[in-house]
Amino acid sequence: MNKSQLIDKIAADTGLSKKDAEAALKATLGAIEGALVKNDKVVLVGFGTFKTKKLAARSGRNPATGDKIKIAASTVPTFKAGKSLKDKVNAKKGKKK
Repeated sequence: MNKSQLIDKIAADTGLSKKDAEAALKATLGAIEGALVKNDKVVLVGFGTFKTKKLAARSGRNPATGDKIKIAASTVPTFKAGKSLKDKVNAKKGKKK
């Protein structure tokens, strides 16, 4: 599902216009992004948690040439699915416990 399909689904499920559904999605994603920029975590109980993780500087290899390279330290966004979401995904695939 891409962004435009998600907007269509939100509009259909809520009765909002596509324009309002797009605004709601943009506001939601903007709020999550803003929290992550501030190194806050966003917990949506049952769905999952968005947070940031610091990666240390490390050495690696250029896959094209095999040369050693230095990879700078960075902060990356992460998502950990909640139990309810995991259970729904596994039940859908026939892997229910």
